Amino acid sequence: MVRHLRNLVSVGVLAALVGAGAAVVRSQDRTLREWRYYGGDHAFTRYAPLDQIGRDNVKTLKIAWRRPAVNSALTDAFPDLKVNPYLKSTPIVVDGVIYTQNAHGLVTAFDGATGTTIWEQEVPKDEAAGDPTRGLDTWRSGTDRRILAIRGEYLYALNAQTGKPYSDFGDRGRVSLHFADPQPLAGKFTDTSGAIIVGDVVIVAGYTNGAGDGGNKKERARDDIRGFDVRTGALRWTFHVVPQAGESGTDTWGNDSWKYAGDLGAWNPLSADDELGYVYVPLTAPTSAAYGGWRPGDNLYSNSLVALDAKTGKRVWHYQMIHHDLWEFDNVGPPTLGEITVNGRRIKAVMQPNKNGFLFVLDRTNGKPVWPVEERAVPQSTVPGERVSATQPFPTKPPAFDRQGFTDDDLIDFTPELRTQAREVAKQYILGPLYTPPSLSTPDGTKGTMVSPGAWGAANWHTGAFDPESGMYYAVSLTLPAAIAVTSTAGNAEATMEYQWGSGGGPRPNAPPPAPGFVRGLGPQIQGFPIWKPPYGRITAFNLNTGDQVWMAANGDGPRRHPLVKDLNLPPLGVPNRPAPLLTRTLLFIGEGSDAIIGTPQVDWGWGTKFRAYDKATGKVIWETDLPSGTTGGPMTYMAKGKQYIVVPVGAKDHPAEYVALALTDAKPTTNGAR
Repeated sequence: MVRHLRNLVSVGVLAALVGAGAAVVRSQDRTLREWRYYGGDHAFTRYAPLDQIGRDNVKTLKIAWRRPAVNSALTDAFPDLKVNPYLKSTPIVVDGVIYTQNAHGLVTAFDGATGTTIWEQEVPKDEAAGDPTRGLDTWRSGTDRRILAIRGEYLYALNAQTGKPYSDFGDRGRVSLHFADPQPLAGKFTDTSGAIIVGDVVIVAGYTNGAGDGGNKKERARDDIRGFDVRTGALRWTFHVVPQAGESGTDTWGNDSWKYAGDLGAWNPLSADDELGYVYVPLTAPTSAAYGGWRPGDNLYSNSLVALDAKTGKRVWHYQMIHHDLWEFDNVGPPTLGEITVNGRRIKAVMQPNKNGFLFVLDRTNGKPVWPVEERAVPQSTVPGERVSATQPFPTKPPAFDRQGFTDDDLIDFTPELRTQAREVAKQYILGPLYTPPSLSTPDGTKGTMVSPGAWGAANWHTGAFDPESGMYYAVSLTLPAAIAVTSTAGNAEATMEYQWGSGGGPRPNAPPPAPGFVRGLGPQIQGFPIWKPPYGRITAFNLNTGDQVWMAANGDGPRRHPLVKDLNLPPLGVPNRPAPLLTRTLLFIGEGSDAIIGTPQVDWGWGTKFRAYDKATGKVIWETDLPSGTTGGPMTYMAKGKQYIVVPVGAKDHPAEYVALALTDAKPTTNGAR
């Protein structure tokens, strides 16, 4: 090959070609060894093709270093400052440096091999308190290297080498994200996921909890998507998540409800195709989702995946997963991008999990389903004034990754006695298939409709990882049904809706008391044990080249040691929490979640300190260890000084937030504090 090239080109040109090729290889090698976005990359695959840690040696994985996620200088200066143990942030690694947000939301840079601090963002004088988002993004142009982070109501641009803000970005290094007019109801801006940068545009989602909030008012602020200039912080564009006057889609909001509807946005991570220049936005349910009599129609763009042109903010395409949502079935789990081969055709796909347990697989260039999605008839509502959509979309492939609907067959049957007790609890509710709508709750009637998945979802922010080499998608989910009831607002002069979302089994006005032994977050149960069948937390593997399920495994023991079943020798039942997965070339790593994560059952078996490596081909557990606490954010991996590390954010209500690094080492762990 080289001899042939020499006959065609000069030695000088050949040298240039070889040099360029070597540069490409070095560049690719560096990229593979890093973790450039908190989902791994903008495709949000949560995948790294690293294999220094593999099946044969994972059993020697040890803690290499630990560092607290608390800024001691800040807590010393403000001793009354509360520190949230829910450490959401997954670090990124660029040019060998780890960047992340600490438990106070301050960006921190530290050495990947030792955990030693390089720099830490200065505390804003007007905002000492703050929480982290799930991650950061970086931007580079020549020698200009920036870290973009959201803390509180501000978007910050920091110098990646020094941590100093850029004085010409917004107002001395930050831009206010408070929703302005025409959003008079907007309250404080909040974002849990962080920004994403496509080209030279910083895309920000997030939400606002402002005036009009409360379960009985239809007037809400919109959680619009915005694009800002990465150099100046200037607002480039705004995408209205509820179509406004003159925009397509207002006809899907009957009674002119688009004029005051809101409370839908993207609190979940965004992903992007940098080549196409598209950003993918997973949108949530609309205002007070359980009652929609005031908003007849499909209600775009609620519960839709929307592809936007990152330069302009213009909609390229959208796909709505739920019409006229009444269950808070948000699109959650980041939209994951990857290429699959279906019937010999290579497809640029986007995979969007929904709280309802379906994974929608679409062509990310145009939004068309890869496999047929059927509109099927669903149960209708008995609530006066409610107009349920006659049909809902049902993907034909892949199959659902968690239980859908709730019937007598879903009740536990470990013993005849337990099944009888479960039926006694269940008869207080209306049961039915997926999309059985919420029902009225009255003192002398049922407590509402038992739905599965519940409003916390089968999927959530932790769901989904994709292997670009095999085309396998791993859905991480929890089985947590819930009762959804609506109650009349008659007599409430402040209410602007006829009905409001009731708790369906918890304390509320004029409602029967909850079942004995009620556990917060668990829903109907018997002495702290679920009335529905396990697994309560699971991993489901799909081959997306065929759309078929390959395996399913319970993640964690769950309540198998509960006094009601401890003598039954049950297999692992799964933990109903939100652990995020990490994929490498041969393994799938995942923890058990933490009691610090909101919305998960407050029981001792609802989380755990185990961290496991599964054989990603079979679902078999190869190795497990106990971490200092439960996992609160997504794990990630990278190479530093020739060694592969896995970093996991952990914390719990009784354990402070920290980052834990694992590596193939026998060295004694070190604990590194902030400067």
